Amino acid sequence: MSHKDAICAISSPQGIGAIALVRISGAEAFLFMDKFLKEEVGFLTLPAQQAKFAEFVCQQTVIDQVVITKFVHPHSYTGEDLVEISCHGSLYIQKKILESLIEGGVRLANPGEFTMRAFLNGKLDLLQAEAVADLIESQSEITHKLAMKQLKGSFSNELRELNHQFVNFASLLELELDFSEEDVQFADRLLLSDLLAQIKDEVESLLKSFKLGNVLKTGIPVAIIGKPNVGKSTLLNALVDDDRAIVSNIPGTTRDTIEDTYNINGVTFRFIDTAGIRSSDDEIENFGIERTYKAIEKADIILYMIDINQTSLQEIESELVFLENEIDLSGKKLIIIANKIDQMSEIPPHFSELENCDVVYVSARRKVNINLISDALTDYVQSQKLSDTTLLTNTRHYDIMLSVLDAIERIETGFQNSLSTDLVAIEVRNAIYYLGLVLGETTTDDILENIFGRFCIGK
Repeated sequence: MSHKDAICAISSPQGIGAIALVRISGAEAFLFMDKFLKEEVGFLTLPAQQAKFAEFVCQQTVIDQVVITKFVHPHSYTGEDLVEISCHGSLYIQKKILESLIEGGVRLANPGEFTMRAFLNGKLDLLQAEAVADLIESQSEITHKLAMKQLKGSFSNELRELNHQFVNFASLLELELDFSEEDVQFADRLLLSDLLAQIKDEVESLLKSFKLGNVLKTGIPVAIIGKPNVGKSTLLNALVDDDRAIVSNIPGTTRDTIEDTYNINGVTFRFIDTAGIRSSDDEIENFGIERTYKAIEKADIILYMIDINQTSLQEIESELVFLENEIDLSGKKLIIIANKIDQMSEIPPHFSELENCDVVYVSARRKVNINLISDALTDYVQSQKLSDTTLLTNTRHYDIMLSVLDAIERIETGFQNSLSTDLVAIEVRNAIYYLGLVLGETTTDDILENIFGRFCIGK
């Protein structure tokens, strides 16, 4: 496929709106555009980076009054000559302009082809290009910030520094190979081992960040757990401000997990209402309880709900020990939700002994102190210091960084087993190759089509 021919697409969302945007990019884009304008417009002589009001004409019929913006290479999004046509948002007008361009010899763009050309023309690296898709799909403030941070090149810069360290590493080993017959060691193995350990720490840190980065994109999972009839479903409805779950005084009403997402202070949380944890002879209810444990395993935050009127300190401690024995709670945030405070005049004194636990006192039915739960969830996200951390959010990046780590571990094994320099150098080159795959310095058409094929047409 040629990446030099002129392409076009509608770049605004589908449907009717006040205005719509049609793009043309590539060789002879200006000549194609000039075909549909009256001579007095003088589009070909229009200075670069300027807009012009004109009439879009096809077969001597005025299709629309439009504003045409001219971007001359390399100062455009794609790095090519590019035209943006702002027309009225009528579906007929959009379709007619696009059809006219195609009939005039412009090819309809493939998904993501404008951004692919920006990458091929050096306007963006591959990480930044992928961030464009994340930015378009961002549904919350935090995912928007993550995408913008990657688009500005923070992740790219970190990987380039890693790559630079590997290149220095490789150059010392390659120098040894040049003088291998003279049995000279230019690379101090101890210093190289220290450098390798530093690189490994950075790669492992990025890999560990993937769990958080991934859930921030899809919604941080929050499991609401507890005994039957403590108000879990009522709490879910209060948190998402909707009657999402069926509420009943009959224990065991919730037989399966129920999920809903909600945005709190710019962060998307995925709340999971679970079946009450208890012993039961009901096969279906037991199936729901089994799913409860699976939800707890997947959750980053656990809201452990109790009925403050009917739960003793010993029961709370016993249930927490039971949970720890059943499920690995390490790395999870546990918040105790003491519900039904509307049914009592004061907090029972034994709850003061839960000082080491995060406890929020609420009335889910009356929606009292629900904002305190939102504050606790927000505090958890802020404690992660996301603004100071580079997070992996893309499965492709994660898989490739696993290969980088694998190469590092093979280099370590080579040092430990005193392998020859040429064998160790192979693994160093492998690590450099994998980092190049992430950055787009090493690519194939299949890789690019797979990445940009997920974009919308027009971007």
